[in-house]
Amino acid sequence: MKIQTNYNPDVLSCLANLSSDEVFTPPSLVNKMLDMLPSNLWENKDAKFLDPVSKTGVFLREIAQRLIVGLEKEIPDQQERVNHILQNQLYGIAITELTALLSRRSVYCSKTANGKYSIVANFRDERGNIIFNRTSHEWLHGKCKYCNANQSEYDRGDLLETHAYEFIHTDAPDKIFKNMKFDVVVGNPPYQLSTGGSGVQATPLYDKFVSQAKKLNPRYLTMIIPARWYSGGFGLDTFRDEMLRDNRIRHIVDYPEATDAFSGVQIKGGVCYFLWDRDNPGKVKVSTFKKDKIVSSEERHLLEEGAGTFIRYNEAIDILRKVKRFKEPTFEKLVSQQKPFGFSTTYKGKPKKTDKNDVIVYGSKGLGYTSLKDITSNINLVDKYKVLIPRAGSGSDKFPHQILGKPFVPPLHSASSETYVAIGPFNTKQEAENVRSYISTRFFRFLVMLMKPTQDALRKVYSLVPTQNFKMEWSDDKLYKKYGITKKEIGFIESLIRPMD
Repeated sequence: MKIQTNYNPDVLSCLANLSSDEVFTPPSLVNKMLDMLPSNLWENKDAKFLDPVSKTGVFLREIAQRLIVGLEKEIPDQQERVNHILQNQLYGIAITELTALLSRRSVYCSKTANGKYSIVANFRDERGNIIFNRTSHEWLHGKCKYCNANQSEYDRGDLLETHAYEFIHTDAPDKIFKNMKFDVVVGNPPYQLSTGGSGVQATPLYDKFVSQAKKLNPRYLTMIIPARWYSGGFGLDTFRDEMLRDNRIRHIVDYPEATDAFSGVQIKGGVCYFLWDRDNPGKVKVSTFKKDKIVSSEERHLLEEGAGTFIRYNEAIDILRKVKRFKEPTFEKLVSQQKPFGFSTTYKGKPKKTDKNDVIVYGSKGLGYTSLKDITSNINLVDKYKVLIPRAGSGSDKFPHQILGKPFVPPLHSASSETYVAIGPFNTKQEAENVRSYISTRFFRFLVMLMKPTQDALRKVYSLVPTQNFKMEWSDDKLYKKYGITKKEIGFIESLIRPMD
């Protein structure tokens, strides 16, 4: 075997991510994002670029390399050209003191801009144009008014990071660089901030960076962010609505599997990057990335009529339109709220039945029993036929996806903890079994997938699913025939959704 001895890898492609919240961006992905920008930018010596969330400096470094080539005719002397670009065109705001040093090393070839080994000749201070200012949260009733961080967790001493990112902890982001006007804002912002609970309950941050960047009114904005904003929820509803109605978003590149963008990083719901073009509103080009290539690309509206959310797959649009033509009530109306009977996930109930009227409770640890008087919600469902389905779906743990946990029909006189959501009521057990068969179809779970960016399968993820006549059993073949789903569309559905385990 021939051993390659002259391979010199890019160090920025080899860094391990600290977490799935603050992900380092590989140079190859940065260049895909920069390719969306007009090529004449690289020949413009007056264009200014800002990375407000600099971690490794990779965005600024790759922009510098393009400008060095593009401005060769305008500024023939290489050192003069490098000086001009790094002193007058590139700016960064680091997220920590460490990433400030790393970013300067990537861009200036020295951790200090005015150091002995810096490739820039005339910086007066060690920061250059890549700054870091330790910022504090502003507490209001125990929460930060800017990022919603918990004071109990993030009111720290000087030795620990505050995670109070400067760019979003101000009402005037334009003042950070003294009212400088930027042509392009780029970056990969921190994704979320722990609230002290589980990861899915963490407070999203990326939406705040996007909104703050728009306040700068650049000509172009491109960022890579989690795709869970498509469906909103947990503080993202306002952001989702603003994005879906913003016709300046001209290109979205969607990664349903985040590992196709960030090797080894699992981000539920995938990620996307976008181009926001201030002066050229219009339709958006939606491109879907799978493995190492774009598998679908189509120009369309961000908000499909009647959907209320962004449909990430271009191939799904025609399928959804066929379903919508029937104008059937949505399945969502049959689904309970998050705590169907008022019990939290940790509720176990009594281990044994102590009264003949005790109700069976299905929970995360199995069966328990409770008194009828302890049930605070949906008391009408207790003695009705219903379907229970796990609140936490299978997510993107395996491809093709299952999307939902396995539904089942419990006996009468039963309830559940928050581990499940309840669907019903139904008049007969056979109707409930027919609903269970419907949920198990790939067609049903495909429509749920369009609304489900994370593991949680709460009521709203069923909003695109039509209600059927549940006096009959349902199968995929019956549903495909009813809605006129073509062989090609069936192949697409079944490439994403596996049979129910």
